[in-house]
Amino acid sequence: MNKQKRIEIFTRLRDENPNPTTELNYSTPFELLIAVILSAQATDVGVNKATDKLYPVANTPETIYALGVDGLKEYIKTIGLFNSKAENVIKTCKILMEQHNSQVPDNREALEALPGVGRKTANVVLNTAFRQPAMAVDTHIFRVSNRTGIAPGKNVVEVEKRLMRLVPREFLMDAHHWLILHGRYTCTARKPKCGACLIEDLCEFKQKRDYQ
Repeated sequence: MNKQKRIEIFTRLRDENPNPTTELNYSTPFELLIAVILSAQATDVGVNKATDKLYPVANTPETIYALGVDGLKEYIKTIGLFNSKAENVIKTCKILMEQHNSQVPDNREALEALPGVGRKTANVVLNTAFRQPAMAVDTHIFRVSNRTGIAPGKNVVEVEKRLMRLVPREFLMDAHHWLILHGRYTCTARKPKCGACLIEDLCEFKQKRDYQ
């Protein structure tokens, strides 16, 4: 795929949605961090249902830590892997209090040192909370990048690096959100909605005519 095509793809995505953001509910970097930790192998809708009950009661490292693992589980037990997530969240709260003055760090190394925070979670927080150019490649972005030809790669790190290199600079800050939303609602896994796709004429997916 050439540069001009990528510029046109992201121009259209931006025109349709000028201010994209995550579908996770949050009001502080800490709330976002916890929501993203909870969202691993879970839906944003499911996480929001849990945090909508949790955050009015506890939404700081101190207040969530005070709940303890068992107390936190009561709020997040509807989310997959809630046992290990509860333990990671409590440990993360302790580290934030002891090492970061209860603030979420704004650098990758410190974020990835937190329990339950991998590269993808760190990228979401850096991009969404701190407005740093970062690309959190989930299943949606991996699929869209490969299927369309925007930035094909064999694994998530390869796709992430290619996107960071190939997405035109003016779109880099919000590209993560546009690609996730496109994969979630249009370029779906089993039956992509090619006939209703905003970038169908620019996409290099070979089988798209089968999905008209």
